[in-house]
Amino acid sequence: MTQQNLSTSPSNRFYKSERLLVLIFLLSLLLVNPWIRGDGVGYYAFARALLIQHNLDFSKDYQSANAGFREARLDEFGQPKSDFRTVTGHLENHFTVGPAILWSPFLLTAHVGVLLSRAVGSSVAADGYSAPYRIAMALATAFYGFLGLLLGFRLAREYIEEPWALIATIAVWWASSLPVYMYFNPSWSHAHSAFAVALFLWYWHKTHTSRSIPQWLLLAAIAGLMLNIYYPNAMVLVVVGVEVLPQYLAALRHGPTARPSSTPHLQELVVRHLLFVTVTLVCLLPTFVTRYILYGSAFESGYVPLRYWLWRSPVLLSVLFSSNHGLFSWTPVILPAVAGLFIFWRRESRIGAAFLATFLAFYLFISCYPD
Repeated sequence: MTQQNLSTSPSNRFYKSERLLVLIFLLSLLLVNPWIRGDGVGYYAFARALLIQHNLDFSKDYQSANAGFREARLDEFGQPKSDFRTVTGHLENHFTVGPAILWSPFLLTAHVGVLLSRAVGSSVAADGYSAPYRIAMALATAFYGFLGLLLGFRLAREYIEEPWALIATIAVWWASSLPVYMYFNPSWSHAHSAFAVALFLWYWHKTHTSRSIPQWLLLAAIAGLMLNIYYPNAMVLVVVGVEVLPQYLAALRHGPTARPSSTPHLQELVVRHLLFVTVTLVCLLPTFVTRYILYGSAFESGYVPLRYWLWRSPVLLSVLFSSNHGLFSWTPVILPAVAGLFIFWRRESRIGAAFLATFLAFYLFISCYPD
């Protein structure tokens, strides 16, 4: 092989792998099922009600839902049961607002298209439920899920040969639960969550060696998006904790005078991390505002209160091996993935410790959930 070939080969392989992933994604769009049902009714309601009605009245969403969703929530006259009214008089909707944020550009485009078509005589309903809206929602979900996979591929490629990163990406794509939420239940939140977590970890990794103030602010904005989509994603912030703890210990150990040039000032660390927390909380305003409107408190999630969680008796084995959605028993591809985290930790202690600690924190957190 010539020197010229040696210099161009890696970039060519990289281009071919991403092109292959894009091709698979485009072909996979034939699987998209643009329906709204189950939990997806709650997630999509935030997008539809705000876009079409400009409020948070979910009555039409309840009434237009699938039979299983309607039967539990509507009375014999087809009206929402009073049991599902909150103290503010709104219909209960504990599902998160994050997916609606990510859908909004696609749904807004669909809405403009529907309004323009109606102006020239089309009869397509501009109600948020007609085919253009549902197709836009479903395509957006698949797109975000694919972006998450692509970011995961790029991150994996930093540490292993590209063919192995490609195989791992395809394996997670088609041997995990992700296709269910990318294609068959696109109105649920999990594909969006996969995207936001991948984006956060990818950007955290990209900037971890030397992160400027603007980069801290952008990382915080991504963190806010991640939490708006799925509250337990707060466990992913453990990577930041594992990163900054040694920095604080070093700053405290050396003090202001004997501090090595590579060790930040304690005040500098505090300012950066306070900014990170502040911007994250600001970016959580969509959650705080919608919770306040619906429940009368910005900090009421609508889910089981934390005091009822299984803090003293977590179901550690059931989460992994239960015949009812156990992580390893239902999704065996995760087993070698988790084993790989331990190997990665041994080989790349700094990054590996952050990723492994994040997985363990998430695992323990879910093990304490009372369901």
